[in-house]
Amino acid sequence: MTLVDLAEVRPCLEGAIPAMMATCAADGTPNVAYLSQVFYVDERHVALSFQFFNKTRKNLLAQPRSTVLVLHPQTARFYRLQLRYLRTEDSGPVFESMKAQLAGIASHSGMAHVFRLLGADIHEVCEIERVPCDMPTPLPQAPPRCNLLGALRRGSARLAACTTLDALLDATLQTLEQDLGVAHAMVLILDPLTERLYTVASRGYATSGVGSEIPLGDGVIGVAARERTPVRIMHMTSAYLYSRALRDSLAGEGSTAISTDIPYPGLPEPHSQLAVPLLSAGRVLGVLFVESPLDLQFSFEDEDLLVTLGGQLAAGIDLMQDSAEPCPDAPGTEHTAAPAKAPAGPPLQVRHYRSNDSVFVNNAYLIKGVAGAILWKLLQDGQRQGRHEFTNRELRLDRALRLPDVADNLEARLLLLQRRLAEQCPQLRIEKTGRGCFRFDTAGPVELDDIAG
Repeated sequence: MTLVDLAEVRPCLEGAIPAMMATCAADGTPNVAYLSQVFYVDERHVALSFQFFNKTRKNLLAQPRSTVLVLHPQTARFYRLQLRYLRTEDSGPVFESMKAQLAGIASHSGMAHVFRLLGADIHEVCEIERVPCDMPTPLPQAPPRCNLLGALRRGSARLAACTTLDALLDATLQTLEQDLGVAHAMVLILDPLTERLYTVASRGYATSGVGSEIPLGDGVIGVAARERTPVRIMHMTSAYLYSRALRDSLAGEGSTAISTDIPYPGLPEPHSQLAVPLLSAGRVLGVLFVESPLDLQFSFEDEDLLVTLGGQLAAGIDLMQDSAEPCPDAPGTEHTAAPAKAPAGPPLQVRHYRSNDSVFVNNAYLIKGVAGAILWKLLQDGQRQGRHEFTNRELRLDRALRLPDVADNLEARLLLLQRRLAEQCPQLRIEKTGRGCFRFDTAGPVELDDIAG
């Protein structure tokens, strides 16, 4: 018997091939059953899916020792795991990750209406052994898609060289595309006040979707942020497409409830998805998300790499937030005079609704929330005072913008507004002029209309 560690067995736990579990009743009667999911928790623990109150469950509660047989999907080698049941979790990161993966497995096997996770049974791994087989040598493993450590090193160096949030996000997406071959990716930032995640950068989609929002806890992205854990799905699942279907149906009915929605840029039929929370100083800042139209595209090694890359990205976002203050050479401390000549051309009709700070330009929706309030302030100050130069500091001190006192994500909100203007309203433009400083310009006359409702 050759003992091995759990790292060697990890490819067996991807859900590609069902495992077999042997338990024993109190009277010594053995029972063997198939198991749909064995989940890697850490180097000493696995979690088994608890879906039915069956013989296996009864035996497990009576006798915590069990044996699980798993098969390596590439080498066809069997491994035998000796386990000891510890507890059952029905909420939290492990449960939510298993629930998302199980939804993918169920959809892939046509059991979407049968599989339902009741709990995550946490087991201690007491012993692992390779099962002797008749093959003289096991099948060779598939060659790696790329050198992941090399890709991570290049990505880390690229992120370390960035001095702005804009460059940091572009460097992350460039690393995913060029070094890892990930064609579809996006970064979303969490607004802690509204508990929604908004897209600030994307790559590989027909539209950027900058400004589109996902509620915390909704879908793969929302669950990853709420539970602070990676969520990986390797097969198409209908469960996590529910919210999109609901939104599409509302749009088809012309509901006013989504009149300020920006279309989510994701793939129409994703088969592999991986969402990684961006964590810094114990806080969730957002989510790094990748997806593919093909099955089995993201392994646990991809998950490890994205968690590492996401950690550096989150630290960089925090650093950019801090570096925006103060602005020692900020020209905005002395307001510049209005241009001698007013811009020519038909005026832009800008309408602002106080209820949610939504802003419409020539009757087309542009932005809402804090970013909308910032845009309205810039427009008003420009028209009333002839101002063009502004600082992040003065925005933070403006109570009318209702920025949170802690973790206001101002840099991300300004970047969102800057990109949204560049895409949808190039007549209005934000340009960074230094650390914590920016310039706001209008390319034509503007008429402002403030609506109380």
